[in-house]
Amino acid sequence: MKIMVTGGAGFIGSHVVDEYIKEGHEVLVIDNLNSGRREHINKKALFFEVDIRDSDALEKVFRDFRPDVINHHAAQISVVYSMKNPELDIDINIKGTLNLIELAGKYNVRKFIFASTGGALYGEPQGLPCTEEHPILPLAPYGIDKATAEHYIRVYADIFGYNYVILRYANVYGPRQDPFGEAGVVAIFTMRMLKNQNCTIFGDGNQSRDFVFVEDVANANLMALHYEPQEDILPVFNIATSVPTTVNEIFKTLKELVSYDKDPVYEKKREGEVYRIYLSYEKARKYLGWSPRFSIKEGLKMTVEWFKGGV
Repeated sequence: MKIMVTGGAGFIGSHVVDEYIKEGHEVLVIDNLNSGRREHINKKALFFEVDIRDSDALEKVFRDFRPDVINHHAAQISVVYSMKNPELDIDINIKGTLNLIELAGKYNVRKFIFASTGGALYGEPQGLPCTEEHPILPLAPYGIDKATAEHYIRVYADIFGYNYVILRYANVYGPRQDPFGEAGVVAIFTMRMLKNQNCTIFGDGNQSRDFVFVEDVANANLMALHYEPQEDILPVFNIATSVPTTVNEIFKTLKELVSYDKDPVYEKKREGEVYRIYLSYEKARKYLGWSPRFSIKEGLKMTVEWFKGGV
């Protein structure tokens, strides 16, 4: 198939591109390189440096490439930044997505795969693990905008007649994650430890997340490619491990892997972040045939080894 991957130079998107190319698909990467890195782009992929907010430039790519599938990963990904600048979050995560949806309809795309969020969508859990039926009660603009984009995709799929799959990620970590942004505690801690710098934990460190390894996430995108619509099944799937891990536990494991000798620096909890959450992936197991393959210890070890190669 001909697959367009937005954000394909980014952390998760570049792994998805690798997975698709490994299976023999023709892949085109769209990325503005604002946070993505050119060196992460698979050499077998076509690449266009385009911002998803630029509808004219996007349409030219659609017209020339004629994709069968859109895999949409381009996004503003920081919960904290969305609190500071909700207008930009809307511009990228809603308006940019709308550009893609409308062009998908115009150019007869067969399937739209969307990278959404689980951790930021459900808010403080009313029950654990969160299933896809949990109420949508986000605590920050990032979650609001991802939820809004999901609704647009669903509605326009009915209008234009394309299939869609929405993947709600837990906290994704692994090689190629940006260690210099505000999102991605594993990458940030790993890089700072390797440089023997202090690591900051916001809050008491007992807040827990569901950490899922990026190679497992890329595999879920491969399964989504082959998913066929089923009657009465909303194609929305949590991609997670169903295992809660605290920030303190992440710090302790990385400290041992890196042989780091400093204690963490604790600061005030950040606004807009959920305290404790983990997700059920039972629906993805049942309908996508997907389950996580890597434990948190395995994933953290591989992540540290990758970062060691770049330090």
